[in-house]
Amino acid sequence: MPRKNRRQSEARRPTSGAQDPSLIDGPDGPVRVRRIPGSGAEKTYRCPGCDLEIQPGTPHVVAWADDGDGDDRRHWHTGCWNARSRRQPGRWR
Repeated sequence: MPRKNRRQSEARRPTSGAQDPSLIDGPDGPVRVRRIPGSGAEKTYRCPGCDLEIQPGTPHVVAWADDGDGDDRRHWHTGCWNARSRRQPGRWR
């Protein structure tokens, strides 16, 4: 009888809500980043990258200083977050 190679069961990750925050190096020190899926986005936020609203149901990124208490959290469009190093504050292009 042939042997079946089966993957051992892993702990299941939650399918809804925000993913675990990760730590990245920012220009002002370490920054915690959490990606929010569209199903977890329930409120309207203002993106600091483009100064436009992030509508409910839109996947986006939340970032805050690692040494902070979370009061400095900012919600970013994913594209604005990815382009933050190429864009100067207050510049549209």
